[in-house]
Amino acid sequence: MKLLIATSNPGKVREFKELLADLPFDVVTPVEAGLTLVVEEDGETYRENAAKKASAYSKASGLVCIGDDSGLEVAVLDGAPGLYSARFSPKPGATDADRRQYLLEKLAGSAKPWKAKFHATVAIGFPDGRVEFTVGECHGEIIDEQRGQNGFGYDPLFLIPELGKTMAELTPSEKNQLSHRARAVINAIPILLSTLGNK
Repeated sequence: MKLLIATSNPGKVREFKELLADLPFDVVTPVEAGLTLVVEEDGETYRENAAKKASAYSKASGLVCIGDDSGLEVAVLDGAPGLYSARFSPKPGATDADRRQYLLEKLAGSAKPWKAKFHATVAIGFPDGRVEFTVGECHGEIIDEQRGQNGFGYDPLFLIPELGKTMAELTPSEKNQLSHRARAVINAIPILLSTLGNK
């Protein structure tokens, strides 16, 4: 049985496939399913955006689909960039590096430590229109030096104090136990197994 993941982001694709590897499903991407769907992430919450993606891809493919929306929330910035983490830069065509630099510019001059958390909401969309949700969070702080070659997005700036490592310094297996997306996907596994595993 196929399970579609509603993203073409290479980093997310890799994480989803690793997290779902032990499940009795054939995990496929939109490209592998022959889809070129574009879903506008214009919801006002992570939940709305995750549901829009999961529902649209499920309807277009006829498959059960798992999608997510996630963001970095920095306390001193009142939770920003949050929902707009992937678009947090005034620079047109901004890269991950541009967004990290802009974040550090916004934080400059404010008192440390810069407490932060990553949040992820996962939506599981079904062809009958039903959607179920799970969430995951990872708490840490932002540092002003980029460390690590793994991960993507804000990972090189996000320190997990108890480990003394940034998210980008974690091995894939470590990240798949600790990250916000990993926790949300792990919470979704019982739903996937209960609704699909018995078919």
